Amino acid sequence: MEKVIVVEGISDKTRIAPLIAEPVTILCTNGTVSATRLEEMLLPFEGQDIIILVDADSSGDKLRKLIKREFPEARHFYIDKSYKEVAATPIGKLIDVLNAADVRVFNHAIRNDFYERMDT
Repeated sequence: MEKVIVVEGISDKTRIAPLIAEPVTILCTNGTVSATRLEEMLLPFEGQDIIILVDADSSGDKLRKLIKREFPEARHFYIDKSYKEVAATPIGKLIDVLNAADVRVFNHAIRNDFYERMDT
């Protein structure tokens, strides 16, 4: 089944895209969207595995509520509230979230994260 990951901004997309080792469509909402715009954006992907990965802030919460109402089959994954933004989340934490969502990540991303964790 094809996977679609919904993020809020281009910086979120730029942060996670290099980690992903399988064909995945990453959609940017560019902040809060209307129900109509959300439907236009996600309807072409109906029947696919829709993964939601948005910021841990009020904007992200509003977007999640809208998605849950309009696309209840979407799967929601969360970053730790202490990081607030997907783009500010450490690579290792993003790898953990992607793994939890059954999204394959590149081995080199895992190795690089291992060495990053060793340095801290």
